[in-house]
Amino acid sequence: MNLSRRTVLLAGAGVAAGLVPGLSGTAAAAPRDLRPYASYWYPDSLPSGSPGSGITWRSLKAWRADSDTDLAFNAASVPLAARFTPTPANTTARSGQARIQSLVSFGPTSSNPSQGAATADYYALTHWAYVDELVFWGGSSGEGLILAPNAPIVDAAHRHGVSVLGNVFLPPVAYGGQLQWTRDLVQKDATGHYPLAAQLVAVAAAYGFDGWFVNAETGGGNTALATDMLGFLKELKALGSAKGQRVTWYDSMTTSGSVSWQGALNNQNKAFFQAADSMFIDFRWSQSSLASSGATAQQLGRNRYELWAGVDVEANGTSTSVNWDAIVPTNRAHITSIGFYRPEWTRNHLPASRTPGDFHAADDRFWTGSSLDPAKPDTTASWRAPAVSVADRSTVTSMPFATVFNTGHGLKWHENGEVTSDAAWNHLGLQDRLPSRRWVVRTSGGRPAVTFDFADAWRGGSSLLVDGALDAPATLDLYATRLPLGSDTVVELTHRVDSGAVRVELAVATAEPGTAGGVPPYTYFPLSASGGWETSTVRLTGLSGTVRALGVRLTGTGGPVRWRLGGLAVRDAVVNPAAPTDLRVTDADGGNLRFAWQAAPGPVRHYELYRTFPDGTRRFLGGTCQRAFYVGSLAPEQGESAARFELRAVGELFSVSTPATTTHTW
Repeated sequence: MNLSRRTVLLAGAGVAAGLVPGLSGTAAAAPRDLRPYASYWYPDSLPSGSPGSGITWRSLKAWRADSDTDLAFNAASVPLAARFTPTPANTTARSGQARIQSLVSFGPTSSNPSQGAATADYYALTHWAYVDELVFWGGSSGEGLILAPNAPIVDAAHRHGVSVLGNVFLPPVAYGGQLQWTRDLVQKDATGHYPLAAQLVAVAAAYGFDGWFVNAETGGGNTALATDMLGFLKELKALGSAKGQRVTWYDSMTTSGSVSWQGALNNQNKAFFQAADSMFIDFRWSQSSLASSGATAQQLGRNRYELWAGVDVEANGTSTSVNWDAIVPTNRAHITSIGFYRPEWTRNHLPASRTPGDFHAADDRFWTGSSLDPAKPDTTASWRAPAVSVADRSTVTSMPFATVFNTGHGLKWHENGEVTSDAAWNHLGLQDRLPSRRWVVRTSGGRPAVTFDFADAWRGGSSLLVDGALDAPATLDLYATRLPLGSDTVVELTHRVDSGAVRVELAVATAEPGTAGGVPPYTYFPLSASGGWETSTVRLTGLSGTVRALGVRLTGTGGPVRWRLGGLAVRDAVVNPAAPTDLRVTDADGGNLRFAWQAAPGPVRHYELYRTFPDGTRRFLGGTCQRAFYVGSLAPEQGESAARFELRAVGELFSVSTPATTTHTW
């Protein structure tokens, strides 16, 4: 990529950590680091010297799934959900045209925890509805070049129907790149095949993600190397396609073997595009080069929207100057798709004192625009938010469906309105399927503020908060759905009035608006709204067919209103999940423990691990979609000889199983 316009994560070899003297004058034994981390590799040969502290140099060629000790922590478990496109929320958003790819660095290449961490300060992406493909960006010459994405990120993306690609980064020479690493990647065996292509496909299959982004930027190559790269790409795509995987090529190496960013699809790189599923066009594109690129793609028999026009937002975010009409004009067909480079700016540009609420406010402005309402997008703003141009998608197509509006990070953990852990956390695998249109509010009066709120929740780390005068009835669109109605179907809402007085109604539509930007033909069902958390169960009397949209209508009846929605479910019957079995500690060093268990039979949303105490109380330690979990920094209670733990399976309706239990002797 254009070196002057990006930050590359670098880690030098560094100096090995010195021994820490013990009180006796001998070296103290360093504690073993049992925390699992996201995986990263070099293609084959390793750098000279020694890795820096916290860095492990690995060869992808030598990787084997059966000897990968962290695979249980790193393998995603949520399958890629099918998605549909409802009638667009506004008249400018289009389906079947421009799509969005996001290149995101969620953390450093090395020491990036596999299963979340004890902080709420995280890029908890929630606007999946506009994204088609997420690239787990990273890599550096001093750590590793090939990155497999964290399982929580893949699980959250898959729940929303978004594919996730690992990253193959062959750095520019200026950033420590060595041409030998490119040669290693495209080496052939005695049969003429590319063993590293097969390894990449095997990693993605074992880890549960969807393919690879290949970024070959090390200069100094020749035509022979380019020919080998082309053969490697073709084999990577062929092997990957058989397993449902994808390949995206970055506009870097040309057919001469040199690195020359074209900013276009042209004769210098179209052979690589033809060998891949899509191509990310470098930032130096122009209006004319994108127009010619789209035309070239069609001449090749390809879809022009398989080209991602790079938009670098790492430094300036929504203040980035972009010729949007060159990509997504408002008065004619879109030219190409959009490739966002580093949209985690929405978190990173905020001060160190940022809160989860600060991040989501910035992220909403990035994806929805200054109006904060995708039904009323600001089409005149210099920042053309995705909601203006790209139709949102949904995966809410089967029952049971439930959400507690958990964003995948929080300041505490709640269960049934009570705090069961006061520790901050992040784990995107626990993120719910979240509303795609944030936030559509239909009112003739003042618009209330609608946010994910982290001060209180029914379950998890967040709830939905509506705060405003409500001087006129306000209908909040929540979910576009395709849920079949049966004779026993009910909708449950768990909600609370924090202040003011309000009349609450469930809004249900069994048909879509007739035109883009139209209002769903809602039927309204009244709920009680007394004070504390309460769950209202509504039978959809008089309705039949398929639920196409869900929302709520709020009417203020006394003073400004703060109303909180903690949970929403659509179900026919409640089914409790079966319990997991064989919970055990597989490795320990002091208070750092690795757990594993056998999966519960039947459908499970995720698992939750607790520590139990002699007085009968429980403390939430964490949750995961995997069948292994790490917990650190535990300590014995006074007089406690063994710690006791419980693990429960959690179903789609957030009902829980009976526990599996184990103990650990201190």
